[in-house]
Amino acid sequence: MSPSKKDKKNSFESSLKRLEEIVETLERGDIPLEDALTMYEEGIQLSKVCVEKLTQAELKLKKFLRQVDGKFKLQNEKTPE
Repeated sequence: MSPSKKDKKNSFESSLKRLEEIVETLERGDIPLEDALTMYEEGIQLSKVCVEKLTQAELKLKKFLRQVDGKFKLQNEKTPE
């Protein structure tokens, strides 16, 4: 099953790629101020998407516990206090 257009549009990789394009364009400095502001705002939104996706991935990774024998085990949703 292929990902939906929305999932593809909001993937980490596509967001990061678009953010890199925006940075390159803004660094060149050859676009009108209005366009630069619009691109800057888009970049801010994309950076938020990337941070959110990285945070979600980090939380998933933290659910894995390394056992004494070196194997990994998925931690229960509840964390011991």
